[in-house]
Amino acid sequence: MEHIIKKEPERAILCAVSFPGKTEHTEHAIAELGRLAETAGAVVLDNVIQARDRVHTQYYFGSGKLNTLKMLAEELEADVIIFDDELTPTQQKNIEQELAGLKIIDRSALILDIFTLHAHTREAKAQVMLAEAEYLLPRLTKQWTHLERQAGGIGMRGGPGETQIEIDRRLLRDRIKKLKLDLKKISVQLDTKRKSRSKRFNVALVGYTNAGKSTLMNHFAGPSVEVEDQLFKTLDTTVRRVQLDKAHTIYLSDTVGFIQKLPHQLVASFRSTLKEVETADLLLKVIDISDPNFKEHMLIIDEVLKEFDIPEKRFITVFNKTDVLESAEHIKFAKRNYPDSFCISAERGIGLEKLVLAIRNRIDESSYVHHFYVDPQEGKLIADLHKFGEILESRFVEDKILFTVFLDAPIYDSLKKKYQL
Repeated sequence: MEHIIKKEPERAILCAVSFPGKTEHTEHAIAELGRLAETAGAVVLDNVIQARDRVHTQYYFGSGKLNTLKMLAEELEADVIIFDDELTPTQQKNIEQELAGLKIIDRSALILDIFTLHAHTREAKAQVMLAEAEYLLPRLTKQWTHLERQAGGIGMRGGPGETQIEIDRRLLRDRIKKLKLDLKKISVQLDTKRKSRSKRFNVALVGYTNAGKSTLMNHFAGPSVEVEDQLFKTLDTTVRRVQLDKAHTIYLSDTVGFIQKLPHQLVASFRSTLKEVETADLLLKVIDISDPNFKEHMLIIDEVLKEFDIPEKRFITVFNKTDVLESAEHIKFAKRNYPDSFCISAERGIGLEKLVLAIRNRIDESSYVHHFYVDPQEGKLIADLHKFGEILESRFVEDKILFTVFLDAPIYDSLKKKYQL
């Protein structure tokens, strides 16, 4: 009989520093850190928060709080301590020495771990590996403390321990260099795909992680993206061709979700993925209005999007998950402060007709009515007019057919070039 050994989930304690006047912000951050830990498969045992003007440069917490944390970890039989801020290599090394036997990770390492779990495409895997390598490089020293102790002492400085560290650093730098080259090649391939989609109106979904982008994507394009109530469940950018009606076809892309304190290594490595955002004709900014922190989430989304040159007119704000709201206060806020926004439930299909109409109107703004005098023998041109446009009228004028067609501007330019009109 085959016995399956099930690995027990790691038992975690979460830690954060609360700065003056930021108590509520810290509570939100630690709650989100808990969700991240659970997404990674851990069980959260308790939280430890210390009020300070700034984090301790050597130990993150003060010595007294660190000792309290040590006793709590022993009492609860914790396996891992997770810090809400990115630890410096020095802080991590010092904390590991003080809390010997416990795994010490920070928010960045936790997010990187989740990204590793959810990366499936070649591009996403390479991006995550690059971010991990860049995160690990300045932290390599602590990996070889056992060798340093063996090699330390007079006459032994620069011995095997240091050599091993240098070897690892060189290997890691080589890995970073190779991954960057791989991503550059992938980026060229993706640029080619984007150019092939430029003849159609491109819409990108952007928003905080778990805001319901994938559910909205599936409503438009049919079940194509895995949807679960987890942070960063969707990591790979998905693009689908969506026929809104006969005259309106779009390419819809679902991009990686944002989150506060997103590791800068990930922001840099996922730059090519976010090209979908940069090149889209329209962005749907999806907000989970049922989340108590949705206003803060909106600020974080805007902060990330500042890195891209996107005119404000290319956005439509979509407040999702209205069906699970306990009061109408959030809806009132949305309508008062964002009068051009849409309140929907992607899960239940509420309010989507108005959103589709708004997208069609945006397409129409970049589309025009054109007249074509076509020889009846030009079958390919006639087929393309029917395929890519809405035929408003067709009638014979002498020996030609006059087509009055509603066409997107990019498609008109493409047909004009293709058929030398």
